[in-house]
This record gives sequence, C-alpha cells and structure tokens, in this order.
Amino acid sequence: MVIGTQYEPPNAQPEYYQHLKQLGVDHICSTPPGKASSWTTDDLSRHRDLMASYDLALDLIPIAHIGIAARDEFPNIMLGTPERDAEIDRICEIIRSAAAADIPAMKYYLSYLGVVSTGKVAGRGGSSNRTFVYKDADQTPLTEAGRVDADTMWERITYFLERVVPVAEEFKVRMACHPHDPPVPSPKGLRGVDRVMGSVDGLKRFVDIAPSPYHGLNFCQGTVCEMLEKPGEELFDIIRYFGEREKIFNVHFRNIRGGFCDFVETFPDEGDIDFLEAMKVYREVDYPYMLMPDHVPEIAGPEPRLVAFAYAIGYQQALLQAVGGSG
Repeated sequence: MVIGTQYEPPNAQPEYYQHLKQLGVDHICSTPPGKASSWTTDDLSRHRDLMASYDLALDLIPIAHIGIAARDEFPNIMLGTPERDAEIDRICEIIRSAAAADIPAMKYYLSYLGVVSTGKVAGRGGSSNRTFVYKDADQTPLTEAGRVDADTMWERITYFLERVVPVAEEFKVRMACHPHDPPVPSPKGLRGVDRVMGSVDGLKRFVDIAPSPYHGLNFCQGTVCEMLEKPGEELFDIIRYFGEREKIFNVHFRNIRGGFCDFVETFPDEGDIDFLEAMKVYREVDYPYMLMPDHVPEIAGPEPRLVAFAYAIGYQQALLQAVGGSG
C-alpha cells in the first residue's frame, strides 16, 4: 500500500513533480498527452519515461469517462449503438498498448451523467466544498440517451465488460472502474438515468459480471460513503468485502459529512469516517496499490487545490506510518 496522486495542475511543470517527491510521493496516476482514442504504444511509453525521469512510477492511467458528455471520446458504448463495437475495439487496442508500455493498470468511468453536484458550500475556515442534495438536483432535461432503466444500463455495462475484460486478462492490465457519483435512489435515478453502480449491491454485481483478477474497482471511498445511511459505521465491512476478494485496484481516499442523497465533501480529518480505522482495514486486507486524495476542498491562497492536495497527502502519509508503513 502506497500513497499516490492523480492531481496534476494544467500544464504541469517539472517543479510540480519535484513537489510530489518532496511530499514523499513515489507513485502516480497521470494522463498521457492527447486524446485517449489516439494513444499509441510509443505515446504511452514516452509518458511512462517522463514520469520515470521525475522518479515517479506510473502505476495507473485514465481512459477518462466512457459516456456521452461533449468531451467524452467513446459515447456509443453507453448509447448502445452499432458504433460501440469500434469504440470497444479501440479501447482493447489501448489496453494492448498499455501492456507494451509496461503500464499495469487503467481506470475508467461508465456513465451518462459524469460526476454531479448541487453546488459548493463553505467549509472549515471558509473553504469551498462540493455538496450534493438529491431533492435540490435538476431532474430535467433528460440526456441524449433518454430514459435509461437498470436493465438497459446493465446490458451496456455487460456488453462492454464481456469484450474488454478478456483482453485485459490476456495482457495483464488491471481495469479499475469508478462507482457512479453521486448515488441516487433507484429506479427514479437522476435525469431519467438509474445509476446502477451507485449502491453496494450494484458494485457487487459489477465485479461478478466478468470474473477475472484484472477486473475490479477504482474504489472511491467517498462515493461508497455517499451510498450509505451511516457511512461511519458501514464503510469498513465494505472495504473488507471488496478487499478480501482483491477487487480494489485504486483508492480515492476522501471523506464526507452526511450520507445517501445529502452530503458535503470535507477535509480528511473532519468528516464522518475515522480515517485511521479505514487505513487499518486496508492494511488488514493486504491492499497493495495506491491510496490517493480526491475532491479536496479548495482553500485560500494562490494555489488552492495544490496546497489542499498537499495537506491531504501529508495526512495520508502520517496514517500510513501509523499502521506500519508502505508495502
């Protein structure tokens, strides 16, 4: 278990990667330049070598959102149109290229809505914190996909997994999928979409669709907490369930206050989750990969996200030392 990060400032300069090393970060999830749909083995190898030049191990790359937003590169997978086969073939080629470039894992998100918020609220000391309150969320307009019930969503997820996971297993690239953020009530959903990966039962069904050691979760601890009525009590057994089955390939280690359909994101030390206890459970299940900050509150100063991420990384480093260090 190691501390990593996925945050990179726009047009990150060498000084940023030096900043990470000074914080004790040796592992990174980093996005290669250009569109994912155009990546080649050479592109990925160059990016791995660039991270290595900063003494950072490139443990994970994002394929980005597989959805229907304006900048999403593979919209037909979730639309279920005949063109999805060509997009899935392209993702399989990216998996082969990642393997050839010695990149061991990729993360992705199968979604129609992306990450939804209902605004920002003032947090500790006037920080700016993301919030979601279901009763305040817009239910219109429907997306381009129209109404998407659970059966339709599962068909499209299954179609994707049955074609992609065998390739990932053949080339030994772990595929880590992010849960639906935020979870919402089923079957009403949000803007006509039943977000099936917004419950623990949904995540269990997801990992069972294509049994493989290379098919698992980008386990966003914050999003999982958003699924729960009492996250401070329920989270730890959920970590055990997926951790004992070796289905956690990356952890977004973040905290919230509240729970299902009404929450605000917080600093790691002030939410409803005992982070030291969570770290103990990841150690208990022998989780071997990165823990990383995610969705940190924005704070005052010239670089509000950079400093907030540094705070979260330092907090995680101390927790990791408290449970016995890395490895």
